[in-house]
Amino acid sequence: RLEFHQSVFDELREKLLERVSAIALEGKVEERYKKLEDLLEKSFSLVKMPSIQPVVMCVMKHLPKVPEKKLKLVMGDKELYKACAVEVKRQIWQDNQALFGDEVSPLLKQYILEKENILFSSDISVLHNFFSSSPKTRRQGEVVQKLTQMIGKNVKLYDMVLQFLRTLFLRTRNVHYCTLRAELLMSLHDLEINDICNVDPCHKFTWCLDACIREKFVDNKRARELQGFLDGVKKGQEQVLGDLSMILCDPFAINTLALSTIRHLQDLVGQDTLPRESPDLLLLLRMLSLGQGAWDMIDSQVFKEPKMEAELITRFLPMLMSFVVDDHTFNVDQKLPSEEKGPVPYPSTIPEAFTKFLQENRIACEIGLYYILHITKQRNKNAFLRLLPALGETFSDLAFSDIFLHLLTGNLTLLGDEFALEEFCTSLFDGFFLTACSRKENVHRHVLRLLLHLHHKVLPAKLESLQKALEPTKQSGEAVKELYTQLTEKLELHKPSPAEVTETPPMELPLPTVPTPAPR
Repeated sequence: RLEFHQSVFDELREKLLERVSAIALEGKVEERYKKLEDLLEKSFSLVKMPSIQPVVMCVMKHLPKVPEKKLKLVMGDKELYKACAVEVKRQIWQDNQALFGDEVSPLLKQYILEKENILFSSDISVLHNFFSSSPKTRRQGEVVQKLTQMIGKNVKLYDMVLQFLRTLFLRTRNVHYCTLRAELLMSLHDLEINDICNVDPCHKFTWCLDACIREKFVDNKRARELQGFLDGVKKGQEQVLGDLSMILCDPFAINTLALSTIRHLQDLVGQDTLPRESPDLLLLLRMLSLGQGAWDMIDSQVFKEPKMEAELITRFLPMLMSFVVDDHTFNVDQKLPSEEKGPVPYPSTIPEAFTKFLQENRIACEIGLYYILHITKQRNKNAFLRLLPALGETFSDLAFSDIFLHLLTGNLTLLGDEFALEEFCTSLFDGFFLTACSRKENVHRHVLRLLLHLHHKVLPAKLESLQKALEPTKQSGEAVKELYTQLTEKLELHKPSPAEVTETPPMELPLPTVPTPAPR
């Protein structure tokens, strides 16, 4: 009998839930909400009864404004708060920033951790790297989707999340918060949440930039659009530059702008044109400069575009173009029939000014690093070894940043065969990586990642000395220790077994028989 009663009750509850959902859609707006409010008033006293609770929660879910008294009762009871729908929670959160912060905080931590896991992934490849995923794929990620759902159409909650992201970016300088700022806006754009998109002044700029990131290139048409948005910032609205700079500080935006800059420089070499004569190139530099200046702008609250240094355009970029010309000249020389003059050596020195620019100018450093990634991807060993010494000391240690090292290690897999050469390994490891391993744990991790991938290419003697140099200290973190253990195990497996190392047997060739000399 109990089972029968229970099944009847369950059936009635389902019918009641269906009826509540139907009331929420029928008749005039005022009438339907009045019905739901009356229903809530009658049923709320039973909210703690498990069998009735779903009905009460359903009524609240469909009310755009639950009476404050009831919201406070829900908020004060952990179990009720946990059970209520996200539509009700939004009403609680919008007046309780601290509570909303508690809900959002673990998601933001998870997001940063996911990004770092990709950068330190054991899978090193030039084809699948940090920047391989399309923007649309990235914003399908769990954190972005959860935040999008939590915000709904609520502008107040959206503003709160943006404020959290700005605060965390200022506190940590972690650029992944800038990525999340752009991804969140574009996720709301995908769902056509116009209540929010129409009030975010960065929406159209971010939408246009998103298309460039998808193509990994800023074409002329989109460049004009982006320029229009920047030029359209009106007097008195300069604060929007803070948000635009954060959008441009997203590593995916920087990557697209830097790759486009390198491509433009190569085109200019072919066209015999100077950088200062290319408006498209100057716009890319303007956006790079705005992105790289995001932290300073938000920190100082001085909202104006950073001034571009003339020397960057008149000296540094022509210098990079001269490196491109050096490569062309060398390649042509190699193809010419060799005469008595002998082979032309590849230029081995770099102008002192190049190293100085990398140390003192942030934009020059970013472009210089992307040029080095470009030549590595082209398997241009000569150019790589020539410019490598300039990486020892760079602006804000950018050459030892995770994003650059992640991309560099991926591109170095294309130069795998060079790891068998003493000169190459000495320049790369002793001259670059090992100079920072002891003071920067992330560098230690990236070198171990690279060796785990390419150890079989390195000369045994060099590998042995690297193994000693990379041994973790007591201060080393768990990640370094784990990678080192993996490397040691791999090297043990790779060592020839004792049987193979034993003395080589004498050659089994039949010896010619020498006749015994006859006695005289």
